[in-house]
Amino acid sequence: MDWFSALDGFSQFFWMIALIGSLIFIFVIIMTFAGMDGGDDFDGIDSEMDGDAGIGFQFITFKNLVGFFTIFGWIGIACINSGFSKPVSVIVALVCGLLMMSIMAAMFYGMQKLSDSGTLNYKNAIDAIGEVYLTIGANRSSMGKVSVSVQGTLRELEALSDSLSELKSGTIIRVIDVTSNGILIVEQTKKPIEPIKTKIYELPSNTK
Repeated sequence: MDWFSALDGFSQFFWMIALIGSLIFIFVIIMTFAGMDGGDDFDGIDSEMDGDAGIGFQFITFKNLVGFFTIFGWIGIACINSGFSKPVSVIVALVCGLLMMSIMAAMFYGMQKLSDSGTLNYKNAIDAIGEVYLTIGANRSSMGKVSVSVQGTLRELEALSDSLSELKSGTIIRVIDVTSNGILIVEQTKKPIEPIKTKIYELPSNTK
């Protein structure tokens, strides 16, 4: 406290921002990468702030602002220790803080894109041909499972059917719809019949 009291008001301002911002920054980063409940709360704050600002790419978010103030404080301290004037220290700290916001916005945007690309969209299964893995009851009486290719990957998904008879294991099906909670609605179909290739033998023209 004696050391802090000995500082001038300008230096105390940057030190307070740097220390508080650093503590919150470390906490937010740990919670975000750990995937804990706190990270979901921060995501909610981010969405609200982004919606209020009307800015895409989530540039103005809680996480990005924490990063801004953290870098703003430490760069300001570095500028003061280097003997820069107050106006120059503020300008450099602001530029570095905005740069940090841009880096964090790009980082979290990239993470979100990677997460979205791996998310299964059940609607992509409509019209896909598959095979019953676990028997499906008639008239949606019991749920079964089907093996069907979705987004280029063979998956085993829960399914129901409006068929009057149960669809037993091994039955070829086609996906006709998907419920709101991701259950496939299927119907029995037939494997496409491949054309039979025949070889025509021609007799030589000079055959007697």
